[in-house]
Amino acid sequence: MTAFPGSPRTMRGGFVVMDGDGRAVVRTVPFQYNPETLSRTLTPRGATTDGGDRLEALRLVGPPVETLKIEVVLDATDRLEHPTENPDTVAKGIGADLAELETMIAPATADLVAAEALTRRGTLEILPLPSPLLLLVLGANRTLPVRITEFTVTEEAFDTRLNPVLARVGLGLRVLSLDDLPMGSKGAELFLTAARRRERLAGRRGADIRTLGLARMP
Repeated sequence: MTAFPGSPRTMRGGFVVMDGDGRAVVRTVPFQYNPETLSRTLTPRGATTDGGDRLEALRLVGPPVETLKIEVVLDATDRLEHPTENPDTVAKGIGADLAELETMIAPATADLVAAEALTRRGTLEILPLPSPLLLLVLGANRTLPVRITEFTVTEEAFDTRLNPVLARVGLGLRVLSLDDLPMGSKGAELFLTAARRRERLAGRRGADIRTLGLARMP
């Protein structure tokens, strides 16, 4: 008799933080537990029909705006059961895990200090501070350039020193498209890869209308 092999190993999703040029990986932030649900909203971008041009109703001016919502769970329970192997968790709870996520939406303090110094000398043009390229990885077939638009943290349990040991992080994300990224950049390349894959999946069926019970076009 052969033994039951058990559950298949599930790939872990997460984030990849790259430099602003998309050439080097700065760090990875894997999910401790993959999100149980992923909410996606695609808003079509059609041409306006206010001018009365009837042909405009069939035109699209660009890719749809895609937004995502996920919940990331951080739980120190398993690590606290082996305190000698996880001294950082014993000392700080899930503080480091939260920091990994929170720093994805904050400019580096070194950039803030440098910008302030240039401002005081009157040599800084007012420009947004640089940010890394953030990729959401959901398996080998779905790697998307994204921007975090919403970030909420609910801390649910604490240790005796009030370090959080259980938290839920709600993330709102916007997928970056060619409207946001320069053509030829790493982010634009990944967006096009995802768009082409979607087109291939959508084209798996032929044009036979008999599958809908129609003998001919109405």
